[in-house]
Amino acid sequence: MDQVLRTAEAARRFGLGVVRNKVDRGMWQKPCRGVVVLHNGPLTREQEIAVALASAADGAALAGLTALAQDDFDGFTPELPQIVLPSGARRPSRRGLEVRWSTQLDDRDVHPLRTPRRTRPARSLVDAASWTQNERRARAIVVAGVQQRLTSTAHLRDALTRRGPCRHRALIVESILDAAGGIQSLPERDFAEVCDWAGLPRPSRQRRVRAPDGTYFLDASWEQLGMSAEVHGIPHLAVMRWSEDLTRATRS
Repeated sequence: MDQVLRTAEAARRFGLGVVRNKVDRGMWQKPCRGVVVLHNGPLTREQEIAVALASAADGAALAGLTALAQDDFDGFTPELPQIVLPSGARRPSRRGLEVRWSTQLDDRDVHPLRTPRRTRPARSLVDAASWTQNERRARAIVVAGVQQRLTSTAHLRDALTRRGPCRHRALIVESILDAAGGIQSLPERDFAEVCDWAGLPRPSRQRRVRAPDGTYFLDASWEQLGMSAEVHGIPHLAVMRWSEDLTRATRS
């Protein structure tokens, strides 16, 4: 952003003396070493993101849930801004960031044109799932990313092949397969496990049905049995809230 600059860039534009004078007089601010903001007011969310990137080494990118938020991913918020750096790069001067390092930050995993600079959705989903400790949250992130059409299962598989060893790798693979099979939420995944336990054949997923009042999709159907099932729709809007409520109910 034009109002967030590395100190070196600000010095090239305005002269080092001007930059120091503006900062000393409180007209501009230095939120961290090496970064200047060309005003003295509160930083917007976009400016906070710009400061995080400006405080990091060349080649850094927003990652995980922070990158996904820029692509309108809904339902998940990171505790701290997540950023990924080239392997061996120095830690950003900005405090309060969740920082990772990677050897895979070329155009296959980082979009060359989108701003702010960030990993592509498939890579972001894989990273976000692998960085969380909660297995159900990891599964929910992958499934929700496909359900919200941020990426495809093919792109997720491709991104995972370059990810190397990571936490929840087997679970991420399983979640990609679930999404490819039509499962669009954790409740649907749990329903599939109930069907397996009951010995039911594998249902068709999201089968299109035409009716006098329009077209709709069945979550699960067994045409050979003349049966269908609809998984409750509310959890689709709040996957992790449903999971957390279920966990609390089980413990009580």
